[in-house]
Amino acid sequence: MEPLRIVLYSHDSLGLGHVRRNLALAHTLTTHLPALIGREVTGVLISGTAVAPGFAVPAGWDWVLLPGVDKGPAGYRPRNLALTMTELVSLRAAVLSGVLAGFRPDLIVVDRHATGIHGELESALREARSAGRVRIVLGLREILDAPVPAMAEWARLGGPSVIKGIFDAIWIYGDPSIHDPVAAGEIPFSLRRLIQFTGYLAQGRPTGSATTCMRGPYCLTTVGGGSDGHQLALIAAATHLPPGLGHLIVTGPQMPAKQVLDIRHKASPGTKVLTTVDDLIHHMRHAAAVISMGGYNSVCEIMSTDVPALIVPRTLARAEQRIRAHSLARAGFVDVHEISSLTPDILHDWLLRRAGTAIDRSGIRLDGLSCLPRLAAALLDPVPGRINLRPAKKMKAEVGNIAI
Repeated sequence: MEPLRIVLYSHDSLGLGHVRRNLALAHTLTTHLPALIGREVTGVLISGTAVAPGFAVPAGWDWVLLPGVDKGPAGYRPRNLALTMTELVSLRAAVLSGVLAGFRPDLIVVDRHATGIHGELESALREARSAGRVRIVLGLREILDAPVPAMAEWARLGGPSVIKGIFDAIWIYGDPSIHDPVAAGEIPFSLRRLIQFTGYLAQGRPTGSATTCMRGPYCLTTVGGGSDGHQLALIAAATHLPPGLGHLIVTGPQMPAKQVLDIRHKASPGTKVLTTVDDLIHHMRHAAAVISMGGYNSVCEIMSTDVPALIVPRTLARAEQRIRAHSLARAGFVDVHEISSLTPDILHDWLLRRAGTAIDRSGIRLDGLSCLPRLAAALLDPVPGRINLRPAKKMKAEVGNIAI
């Protein structure tokens, strides 16, 4: 029987959150979906970030890279090409149509931006649907933005009718007991029938070598991809460490080299500054405490451990990180502090209180990666009783370096 063909799309402008989330999906679908549907999996990861091919993909998968975009004062703009944004969107749309038409996927999962940047993906999705039997899913992190800008974004897409005309389901990667984006006014109520909550994509994330670059007790500071993490990393680097505690700062591969040098120059004794580590999750699990920004993937990795965490959310652009941090803090799973008032002394005091303690995070759904293959199987073959949809056994982390 022919392998099941899957396309995972992420637009990728700032940071690595979208592509890292899709990598986690690729690993779990490849590992667990064949046992449910009786077919192996092959797939394409579509990304707009040039560093994507540096991450390992499962067997049977490959990358398609779109010409890059980034964000300027007036919105999206070409990252490298000397084109107008209209020309770039047209080019990206042509690539997307070609990939979907040539690959003929059985399942498409679109991460976060339903029709892509400036609608670049819409025609390709409609063409794929009209060409044959394909299932199309919109995958959303559990928090989009504050309600007003979130609803404005849905309106720019054309409203709920556009979503209903393209997508078979909406997977929300979160636990509604912590944050329900429909109740919060971030998602139109009329889309509720498409929505399935998966739980956070936390447990079972792919790991790397399971080795550490640190000796003895240490705290860990991570700022995701690093493109907007300089301020937090600099404050963390200047923090005087409690006796006997080392400090690992991972700046991320997207932090400018000049900023990395600045952090290294100002780092306190006992602090090691690296751009990447082979296995960030392993370093988190063995840390005495974690200091992090509030991006979805970083928070999921933290929540898969019992290590105390201080979340310092991004305050520019979307309100997403702040909402996430405070929602989890209210539930008792993390601590939170705003970057505007954070100082090295405050971090020192927090480390004195929290380092080496353990946090019980059992009261939250963290099993999204084991849930997704069952949701995908039911979508691909919805005949009742033909697919085993019983909860999967606890998943072991699969090998594949997606740490940053």
